[in-house]
Amino acid sequence: MRVLFTSTSGQGHFQPLVPLIHSFMERGDDVLVVAPEKLVETLALLDIPYRVGGQPSEADSNRVWSLFPTLSRLGASELVEKEWFAGLCLDAMSPTVDHVASEWRPDLVVRETCEYAGALAADRASIPFVQVGVSTAGAEANVLNEMVRSQLNARQADVTDRIFRSPYLTKFPPSLDPSPYPTTIRYRDFDDRITQPLPDWWPRRDGPLIYVTMGTQVTASDLGVKLLRLILDTIQGIDARVLVTTGPSTSPGELGEVASNVHVESWVDQSDVMSEVSLVICHGGSGTSFGALSAGVPLVFLPVFADQPTNARLIQGAGAGMVIGDGSLSADKNLLTLTEDASALGRAVRDLLRDPSYRESAQRLSREIHAADSPRSLAARLAGMI
Repeated sequence: MRVLFTSTSGQGHFQPLVPLIHSFMERGDDVLVVAPEKLVETLALLDIPYRVGGQPSEADSNRVWSLFPTLSRLGASELVEKEWFAGLCLDAMSPTVDHVASEWRPDLVVRETCEYAGALAADRASIPFVQVGVSTAGAEANVLNEMVRSQLNARQADVTDRIFRSPYLTKFPPSLDPSPYPTTIRYRDFDDRITQPLPDWWPRRDGPLIYVTMGTQVTASDLGVKLLRLILDTIQGIDARVLVTTGPSTSPGELGEVASNVHVESWVDQSDVMSEVSLVICHGGSGTSFGALSAGVPLVFLPVFADQPTNARLIQGAGAGMVIGDGSLSADKNLLTLTEDASALGRAVRDLLRDPSYRESAQRLSREIHAADSPRSLAARLAGMI
């Protein structure tokens, strides 16, 4: 069987596809990924066959992402969903995806929900296609049915209805994320794997381990680096070990001197971290949030934009975390607000480390996540649907 995967350039959009890609490859199926240039290094490192798809011009990219931090949450969502994903990214990816669909003739197209060229090409060619969620099902269904419906239907009559009816694959547990999609398949984004112990970055120290990450986009800004510094100033006096990751665009040295119980890296394998960590402090991005929950680890959230406030609110409501700020303003204003008052963060960290109910709630959600299909089972299930 031939399986075509399509993705936009964000790691948070591509990574949910990776377990399925590997599972199809392990089955002996022919796999091909079409993704923008920004993902080429990742694809090469993972040894995944790929074709380079187009991406928006540098001028368009600079224009969109310079506007993004200044807009209200709704305005920023409309800019990204309508103009970026359903406009510029779709136009850039379509030539390569259309060519691959015509010449390579896949039996199945698997796309992340913000990549629309794969859906339109598969729909035109009557190729079965499925969508892999990167956010909550309700939010993604709203984007499809409300924000981008007219744009997509103008390109291909009634295509949004067919996208909505295509199988929707999500790693989010049903108790947190009930789905409006008519065919929803839950999966976990891992098979059983052996994690590697973290290096001994804290010699002669023990106690709980706190993991701090604010993702790649947040820490790429000056305010993001300032926020990380503020987090460290607030928590490094707590009797715990602290691991911080800054992302590829920020050097660990940019955080300046840190206390002896703090270690800073650009990147650490998340699975290895989650197997040892006691608490996660993050922005609320889906990959980090649900990676922590799958390991039964509670979280403290400092949401800034996109789906982060929604994820944070859902997990707090389930008793597995606590939210600082509500992320309701523009990205710039949310970051500025978080950097102006850090006292709530210290209280939240101490509460979560002291109160076992947060970990118990996270472990309950972990059991729910682990009960879903494994990537291998899901690949076999999808193959059986063709």
